Amino acid sequence: MKPIDLLAAIAVPVLWGAGFTVAKGTFDEFPPVFLMGLRFTAAALVLIWFVRPMWDRAGRMALVGFVGGTLAYGLQFTGLAGMDASTAVLVVQLEVVFAALFAGLFFKDRRGAAQWAAMALAFAGVALIAGEPRVRSDPVPFLMVVAGGVAWAAGQTLVKALGREGGLRTIAWFAAFAGPQMLVVSLLVEQGQWQAVQSATWKGWAAVLYLAVVMTAAGYALWFRLVGLYRMSRVVPFILLAPVTGIAGGVAFLGEELTGWVVAGGLVVMASVAFIHLSQAPRSPPRRPGIVTLRPMERLFRALR
Repeated sequence: MKPIDLLAAIAVPVLWGAGFTVAKGTFDEFPPVFLMGLRFTAAALVLIWFVRPMWDRAGRMALVGFVGGTLAYGLQFTGLAGMDASTAVLVVQLEVVFAALFAGLFFKDRRGAAQWAAMALAFAGVALIAGEPRVRSDPVPFLMVVAGGVAWAAGQTLVKALGREGGLRTIAWFAAFAGPQMLVVSLLVEQGQWQAVQSATWKGWAAVLYLAVVMTAAGYALWFRLVGLYRMSRVVPFILLAPVTGIAGGVAFLGEELTGWVVAGGLVVMASVAFIHLSQAPRSPPRRPGIVTLRPMERLFRALR
């Protein structure tokens, strides 16, 4: 990699991992789903001016935004509000496993015995984290983060079924549909949104800007540029910096304490996810533009037109 691209490859996962610490530290000012709604709405207002519209696929993107955005981030960050950021950022890594499972189920991506073993180990690592006393005493936030990972993986499956639309265009319109949806859902399941807007400090609004502009708009713009320039096998391993950053931020800035359960489970999860990433990235066969193999989803998408 060129030095500037190497710096970007390191910076983007660091920015993403730090987002967990930033969000966790902002929940005392904004409700979780409302915060995510502000994040994606603001990100959309930054990005949509630079990409072509997707009004012809509005129904599809509304579904993608609901499953991969409203459900996924709503569950994950509501769960994050009830558990340590350093623990949640490890549990979130299960979304990679769920995405691999869905790819095999719907796109017939073949998995070798070693990959299946790595997936099983990832679940074993998360089971170790679930055995941590604080998690066992209140398992609901933990289960919400896991369920959010399932929804995120399902959303990625729906995105893949859209065909090749361009990464920046997809994230821009994903945010445009998911952000308002989250704001509506927040009004239905949360309270105190207007009071939060009125009483939020400059630190709270700075956190919103970080999540929207730095983490989402700039982060994904840089990441998709790297994906376009280099092989996935060279770019994907840098993603593993995200949980490291999230753990470091939780310990350093939120005063969280890592227990033996979390450390042991986290090491197993990260090793498993690293193997899944590295073993599948070089083998991803190029797909012809416009060719989608997910026939049940094709029928669903046609019905949404």
